[in-house]
Amino acid sequence: MKALAASRRHRLAPVILLLLALILTGVAYSAVTSEPATAQTASQEEIEEGEALFRSNCSTCHGLNAQGTDLAPSLVGVGAASVHFQVSTGRMPMANNSPQAERKDPMMDEEQTYALAAYVAALGPGPAIPSAQQVNPEEGNAASGMELFRANCSMCHNAVGAGGALTEGKVAPPLDEATPTQIWEALRTGPQSMPVFNEAAITDQGARDVIAYVMEQREVDPGGISLGNLGPVSEGFWVWIVGIGGLIGLAVWIGARSS
Repeated sequence: MKALAASRRHRLAPVILLLLALILTGVAYSAVTSEPATAQTASQEEIEEGEALFRSNCSTCHGLNAQGTDLAPSLVGVGAASVHFQVSTGRMPMANNSPQAERKDPMMDEEQTYALAAYVAALGPGPAIPSAQQVNPEEGNAASGMELFRANCSMCHNAVGAGGALTEGKVAPPLDEATPTQIWEALRTGPQSMPVFNEAAITDQGARDVIAYVMEQREVDPGGISLGNLGPVSEGFWVWIVGIGGLIGLAVWIGARSS
């Protein structure tokens, strides 16, 4: 018993206990903070298919190894989410050299888009394509999403996501065609003039809340006529033309009757 007690008081015991505590803390932290599975795990065949697609459709501007050129930036480290957003919305490949890439019908199908994204993701780490659970609007809170959207997005995209004008010929596009996946990818990658909203700015739950809010804007117009969902601009125009115009017309009619 004395020998056992002496071994417990060995001078290296505190160091060993400290190391074990650090290891256990690291394992627990990794389990809690690790990201959930997102896009499907890419096979070597998919990466090779993506490389072929890249060289035939993207390398003219981005370089043979996606290192970037004078025409377009490097894609090393942008991640699969950025590629999936740009290609699935038809913004890339660009049709012409304009202030910003416009949304159009995509040139590649979903399988080709995933392959291209897998190749770019293999060049360097970056945001991955989200899972269905990450972008499920049914798991979001539209009321919380409204607060996040109006605090971070409405100054460019309008309070209901109808879009708006920016500077130098650029626009914040309307969100009526964006899928939940594309909204999440835009938040995490910051395409074109949009800033990046990482998890420190908007959590995954916050992103789901924003998606839920944007999806709800497509359901109905609770106030009646939408007037283009342009807010006080179209509402004020309606008041001046119809409201005040009607009052003027009524005043003229009353004056004509009295005379």
